[in-house]
Amino acid sequence: MSTAVAPRRTGQVLADLIPASRVRDVALVVGGAALTGLAAQLSVPVPGSPVPVTGQTFAALLVGTTLGARRGVASLALYALAGLAGLPWFAQGTSGISVSFGYILGMILASAAVGALARRGADRSLLRTAGTMLVGEAIIYAIGVPYLAYAADMSASAAIAAGLTPFLLGDALKAALAMGVLPTAWKLVKR
Repeated sequence: MSTAVAPRRTGQVLADLIPASRVRDVALVVGGAALTGLAAQLSVPVPGSPVPVTGQTFAALLVGTTLGARRGVASLALYALAGLAGLPWFAQGTSGISVSFGYILGMILASAAVGALARRGADRSLLRTAGTMLVGEAIIYAIGVPYLAYAADMSASAAIAAGLTPFLLGDALKAALAMGVLPTAWKLVKR
């Protein structure tokens, strides 16, 4: 009896395990946008910041990782476009452009990055998943914080204090949650 473990196949994301079709892809893209919109409603205001804590970033990174770069970008772009068109599913039931819209733009780019990393197997172990989530969060902040500074007419240090620092602990918790969810999903699929 061999105790060797079969190598995990890279080149796939979790969504690729569902039989391929255009219907599957459309359903995954729409479902990812809806999940992000629902997660954005889990919103807690942060004193002194125009940006609330939400489940939106976690959902966006989860969507990018599980759907892959192409479908993840399509899903987050659909989320952004629907919100711009008036669907009230941005944080706190808002729509349109706000001072925090840069974070949404960052989520689109982050979903591409984490999706590409996941396709290379970066969502299959605890440490690699943590690194993937941190890359995604860094991209979101790299777009969101400068946008906040510009849109709210803040200095760079004020934007960092209002749009980055209060969220670091929560983002660490979101990364820890992803570290449990994604590798576990792959282990379950292997069975």
